[in-house]
Amino acid sequence: MKSLKTIQKYFGAALAGLFFAIGGVSAQAVDQSTPDGLIKNVVSDVMASVKSDPEIQKGNIQRIVDLVEKKIVPYTDMRRTTEMAMGPNWKKATPEQQTQLIGEFKNLLIRTYSGALSQLRDQTIQFKPLRAASDDKEVIVKTVVIGRGDPVPLDYRLEKTANGWKVYDMNIMGVWLVEAYRNQFANQISQNGVDGLVKFLQERNKQLAAAKPAN
Repeated sequence: MKSLKTIQKYFGAALAGLFFAIGGVSAQAVDQSTPDGLIKNVVSDVMASVKSDPEIQKGNIQRIVDLVEKKIVPYTDMRRTTEMAMGPNWKKATPEQQTQLIGEFKNLLIRTYSGALSQLRDQTIQFKPLRAASDDKEVIVKTVVIGRGDPVPLDYRLEKTANGWKVYDMNIMGVWLVEAYRNQFANQISQNGVDGLVKFLQERNKQLAAAKPAN
């Protein structure tokens, strides 16, 4: 079983490859009418922003975080992502705790993976044909990140909502994102309760915010 640290490394590298994919595509309004259209449009929009911002290319974490908040977070369902990562423990949390957990987990994911945006440049994405019926409410968009090393499968799990398609989970090299955090969350709750998990996430986010980017 891969460690959480190793899984985070894979996710970070894959996300960076995703965001720098599809050269030559202009930024455009994001189309949420189809799941594969959403993924392709977010990629092109983010790439255009990265290429036009020297600070992001230098590794300015705050600028990267701002970009992710603006260009990526609106097309995710962090409530469902957090609920899945919590598993049965989600029902043990009060509405206030659930709100705290969603916010802290979102910040953790952004801080953990955003730094990879400034590290990779020559990745491309191969989109696999979407295999889904027109009335499906949940689908998986399959892609492959192609770079200097071996191709890396990267899949997105999306749901159809009243506000269009939303991403709520990702699979990198056979590991789903929410599964990678489920055991860690469960251990924290078993030892310190839901409040303990909230405090753990808060402390981790403070550490990540205070950390200086590697040169």
